[in-house]
Amino acid sequence: MARIVMKFGGTSMAGTERIRRVAGIVRRQQAAGHSVAVVVSAMAGETDRLVNFCREANPLFDPAEYDVVVASGEQVTSGLLALTLQSLGCKARSWLGWQMPISTIEAHAKARVANIDAAELIAAMDAGEIAVIPGFQGVSGAGRITTLGRGGSDTSAVAVAAAVGADRCDIYTDVDGVYTTDPRIVAKARKLKAVTYEEMLELASVGAKVLQTRSVGLAMKEGVRVQVLSSFIDDDATPADDLPGTMIVSEAEMEKLLENGEMERQHVTGIAHDKNEAKIILTRVPDKPGAVAHIFEPLAGASINVDMIIQNVGRDKGETDVTFTVPLTDLARAQALLEDRRDSIGFNRIITDSKIAKISVVGVGMKSHAGVASTMFRALADRGINIQAITTSEIKVSVMIDEDETELAVRVLHTAYGLDAPDEAA
Repeated sequence: MARIVMKFGGTSMAGTERIRRVAGIVRRQQAAGHSVAVVVSAMAGETDRLVNFCREANPLFDPAEYDVVVASGEQVTSGLLALTLQSLGCKARSWLGWQMPISTIEAHAKARVANIDAAELIAAMDAGEIAVIPGFQGVSGAGRITTLGRGGSDTSAVAVAAAVGADRCDIYTDVDGVYTTDPRIVAKARKLKAVTYEEMLELASVGAKVLQTRSVGLAMKEGVRVQVLSSFIDDDATPADDLPGTMIVSEAEMEKLLENGEMERQHVTGIAHDKNEAKIILTRVPDKPGAVAHIFEPLAGASINVDMIIQNVGRDKGETDVTFTVPLTDLARAQALLEDRRDSIGFNRIITDSKIAKISVVGVGMKSHAGVASTMFRALADRGINIQAITTSEIKVSVMIDEDETELAVRVLHTAYGLDAPDEAA
């Protein structure tokens, strides 16, 4: 008997019929002899609706009261799923974040899990009760409800899995696994049997929407085996234990899969794209020590993440241009902050461009294989796609290009790295 945590996203919980389908999936896992806990998101669109209510009530809303409102979406679905499971003859109950409790640091709307007291939860699971837990929420040291930020239910599920010592954390979504790239762009994209934590972390951070970045980082830290699979399956489909979606595993486990011939060794695992980036150029910045710090310190203070930083070679006048990217949603705020500090920074103009995209190739094989970056640059050059900026990590190369060329770039690179699935006729 395994101890399994199952997580269902908003599309899976969108209405009573889908909740009944979810209940059937959960019941089958328990019937297979497993000890089960379920983490649920709010119904699709519900959190956005609640956020809008907060803005209408008070545009300068108190984050603590905001958390009270938006946490209610998951409370509804957890109660409904528990009721539905009970109607199917299962022993089930909901466990709200403050009841377990899931303790978080006191940072409303973007809290982080500090500790989960899972003793009572484990006892209930071992006694055959299905625990239904609202994702995205916890409780602060002051006893106030907190939320973990958008997509936080993935993190909740991984945190619960770590706390109860789960054998596996199954993340049920509207896709059946992690693909080499977005199948809506590349018809020949292939579903991956397994991906390392490091690869998934990079893919999630550069645009792959399958898992929240923080959840992957937590899974890697705690050694939680995560499986991504679809909740939109037929009643007679093969159960999750026998037909996995994509497993997120350690490098050691990946090596075993490769040695056993269960996976094909690839230098590049996947291609990700992200159109939610914006470029900022500051012209004629003083080319002297401390100038760049004056640019990025106020952005860091406002929790605006910066990527792809380029500082041009200094001019004869002792000036330089500095280019970087920020999330598209933070562009206006970043621009306002920099304008306020124009005199202290000493730049001449701010030039912005919101019509850009970041294209990334990711794979642990890059660590031991040369030529991955040059293949990328040559493939894009052959199709006339101009690269505006480049950033790299040990297992990732990202480039900035025009937004209009996103789909073409993804298709070109998917083929260039040999990731296309073979034609069925072949």
